[in-house]
Amino acid sequence: MATIKDVAKLAGFSITTVSRVLNNDTSLSVSYETKEKIFQAADKLNYRKQTVRPQVKNIAFLYWLTDKEELEDVYFKTIRLEVEKYAKKYNVDLQIFKIGQGINVLPKDIEGFIAVGSFSSKELDYLKNITPFGVFIDSSPAPDIYDSVRPDLNYITENAINYLIEKGHTNIGFIGGTYHNPDTGLEEMDIREIKFRSYLKEKNLLNEDFIFVHRGFQVENGYNLMKTAINKLGDKLPTAFFIAADPIAVGSLQALNEYGIPIPNRVSVISINNISIAKYVSPPLTTYHIEIKELCKTAIELLLEQKLNKRKFVKTVYIGSELVVRKST
Repeated sequence: MATIKDVAKLAGFSITTVSRVLNNDTSLSVSYETKEKIFQAADKLNYRKQTVRPQVKNIAFLYWLTDKEELEDVYFKTIRLEVEKYAKKYNVDLQIFKIGQGINVLPKDIEGFIAVGSFSSKELDYLKNITPFGVFIDSSPAPDIYDSVRPDLNYITENAINYLIEKGHTNIGFIGGTYHNPDTGLEEMDIREIKFRSYLKEKNLLNEDFIFVHRGFQVENGYNLMKTAINKLGDKLPTAFFIAADPIAVGSLQALNEYGIPIPNRVSVISINNISIAKYVSPPLTTYHIEIKELCKTAIELLLEQKLNKRKFVKTVYIGSELVVRKST
């Protein structure tokens, strides 16, 4: 059976420090990182005496997506489930609020929040008046005030284009959704389309006729957009498409298959997210794996740094991605 001495040796701290951390000594002044190393060492060694983390109460989970949006994009549902899982692991008491309830139902006594989705300026102002502690997942709407953790979509877009160019493609298209601005109610360019345009322009390969976008990241949107591309361009259809998200790519593959267009011999397809269905579609989809578990774990850890370690500066964390090559390229 592991002892405090064993935990101290593995964590690299004194027995006294380890003992006080594991016994939740609130008078001990050590960094969050130190506490985390000790808890991880205790977990790894299955140390059983009082390894319970101090509870963090009154934390709101702002899940600012509709049921329809969650149903259409498993990415966000996975985020919700992982946030709930890691909150439980880290002893964070979460109360979930959804967009349909409105920001005004948020209690004035919350001590911090984790947020997913799009927030208007008024909603952000409301949050600023309640708490200085908060973390946004997948976006950075207030980077001067709140932490955020997100995939590096700019890097992924560049990397995808470079990959396609190395495969010999010079006619590259884009299929994606738009960003709905909650302040104006207007549809704007998504970050992936912005980077796609600028990077291909740098390489003198941008063709406006090869870009197809519409609001929504669901399968149906990808199906309709690819059909539009096929009917509009005919034989001039690009030899490759970078697609903003896997659900859109799944619909795009369906349209290409219906029209009898060989993949990847005539058209290659590359996407983002690596949702579970990506390896089962025809052909299996080449896509960038986003480590959603790490996104959510980091979000919880960032919030705890703010709350328990009284960190004063703001952090924006980008989580890396991995290209999973399958038969669509």
